[in-house]
Amino acid sequence: MSDTTDLDDFLDKWRGRWPEWRIAQVFVPEAHRPVVEAWFALLQEWTDAAWAGDDPTPGAAKLGWWSEELRGWSKGLRRHPLGRVLQKTPAPWTTVADALPILREVREPLRAWSSPDDARAALKALAEALSACEAALFAGPADEGDAFALLAAHALWHRDEDGTAGRARAWAALLAALGPTRAATRPRRIHDALTAGRLARLARSGDVMALPPMAALWRGWRAA
Repeated sequence: MSDTTDLDDFLDKWRGRWPEWRIAQVFVPEAHRPVVEAWFALLQEWTDAAWAGDDPTPGAAKLGWWSEELRGWSKGLRRHPLGRVLQKTPAPWTTVADALPILREVREPLRAWSSPDDARAALKALAEALSACEAALFAGPADEGDAFALLAAHALWHRDEDGTAGRARAWAALLAALGPTRAATRPRRIHDALTAGRLARLARSGDVMALPPMAALWRGWRAA
């Protein structure tokens, strides 16, 4: 299998969860879209590794591999297909590698449904590192970082693994009410806006289906 095919596989997996991005991306400069999609696909790989499934061991091993991979990116090396798009940008990859184990450390507290404020505090160092990377990748200013997108990923995609859908909806309602802090980069603002819409749907009805096209367009435009 070619490197290009592998890359498409990872991108298609992310696009499958976020089909409304096809609409909202019109507010992102076309030249930036490949990097934006690769970055969001990478974040999905990490949160899936950290939080999916009943056994944390395979995911912990994947995160360990990714920490090594990111250190390689800082030296001009890469093995993963997503690095073909992302690694060439000078970004604080080592800082992210140092913070990545936090995802594994918060796995059980998140499953115990600690408050969003506590969870945001626990993820702060990683959120700051990711924000610094986004500033480099998206050619925008840096901000303090916000764990909203990470927590939303847990609520949306790993919510029913312990059979507590009712509590998952309550968690989504809390996150939707708090909302994201306003990110400095446009792609992050747009993605956060779509995420907030998904959380609101989950809180209302337990549904995480894609937003309707007009809702995605409206949220994308306002965020942009």
